[in-house]
Amino acid sequence: MKYEVKPAEKSTVRITITFTPEEWAAANNKAYVQNRHKYGVNGFRKGKVPKNVLELYYGKGLFYEDALNLLYSENFDTILEKEKDSFTAVGEPALSLGENFSEENVVLVADLPVKPDVQIGSYKGIKIPKYEYTVTDADVEREIDSVRERIAESAEVEGRPAKEGDTVNIDFVGKQDGKAFEGGSAEKYDLVLGSHSFIPGFEEAVAGMNIGETKDIEVTFPADYQAAELAGKPAVFTVTLHKITEKKLPAADDEFAKKMGSDSMEAYRQKVRERLEKNAASRSVNRTEDSILTEIAKTATAEIPEVMIERQSEELLRRTEYNLMYQGVRLDDYLKYVGSSREEYKKNFAEEARRNVLHQLIVEKLISLENITASEEEIEEKIKEQAASVGKEAEEYKKTLDPRQREYIENDIKVTKLFTFLQENNEMILAEEK
Repeated sequence: MKYEVKPAEKSTVRITITFTPEEWAAANNKAYVQNRHKYGVNGFRKGKVPKNVLELYYGKGLFYEDALNLLYSENFDTILEKEKDSFTAVGEPALSLGENFSEENVVLVADLPVKPDVQIGSYKGIKIPKYEYTVTDADVEREIDSVRERIAESAEVEGRPAKEGDTVNIDFVGKQDGKAFEGGSAEKYDLVLGSHSFIPGFEEAVAGMNIGETKDIEVTFPADYQAAELAGKPAVFTVTLHKITEKKLPAADDEFAKKMGSDSMEAYRQKVRERLEKNAASRSVNRTEDSILTEIAKTATAEIPEVMIERQSEELLRRTEYNLMYQGVRLDDYLKYVGSSREEYKKNFAEEARRNVLHQLIVEKLISLENITASEEEIEEKIKEQAASVGKEAEEYKKTLDPRQREYIENDIKVTKLFTFLQENNEMILAEEK
């Protein structure tokens, strides 16, 4: 077997693999042994038919496809390993046969998407916004109120109309021009008034309804609504209210604080502040680093393969799915409500996915350009920090690390060093963000 690698368009390489007649014959025989049990010929026991008889009966190329798959699977990873310093595969190859295929001319062509080289213009001496987030007393109180909301007990309400903050159990049927439309109806649906999970005007109109009341609510779908057939159009929802539930929030006192694991309300406030300040510091770092990459990306170009965009889009969709699950909502239910499919909704992430991929390519390129490394001592120190965070000794913790985790630690050190370098070599201007 011999092969040749040539650059192709749009961040791909073309790998042309040529096999000898002997290699082809061996693969064809192996394919026959692995697959002969699938075929039968009168006069022979199944799985015992000679190869030449099967080829006469079913055709000369009976095992060609299986033989080609064998040659590919047995050789392609070896080629990638040999060429790992030349390119990095980012997806599966598109396979085809070379011209004039025959048993004496077996050529397999693989068009492989690879990680692109990014061209960067300016990355030093530029003005970049820097972000710093602080925690106020009001932030602490809002967080405490949010916790009280989450652990509040629910109680059914009678004798008053629904109001914002209540959870109402409703049936609703949405109609346009008197006809019900798909995805616009539900029974025994729990809706939190004021959550803004329905289109504008709907929840506001349900507020004020009484138990057992039925009401027609006129609304207009937003112009940018995901379901194009509904966007910007009026509709009427017939709503019946079955039940009203309100939350009984616990008092913000020492008893509440003890339930939260603190001795007093003052101690709990301090714990909340410390957690918020830690989050604010992390947010400041992340926002500033994103700002740095956004500025550098303005002068950067790269031919990014679609497979990288697709993979990142899928990752962003998964994050959305997890966030919805955390709120008690299934992605499929949400997509049904907004009138979209998983594939259609994923298209919304394409621009963000392309941006994320470009930023990652920029980070990798700058680490290489500036020859940023992580020493063994720095890696060991980072491992000690992680071990301490989970209450383990460093030596014990190291035994649980696989090579990929160690590589992640090494890369994390390099990235941290890179952003320190970029902040030191650019004009960081504190941003005013409302």
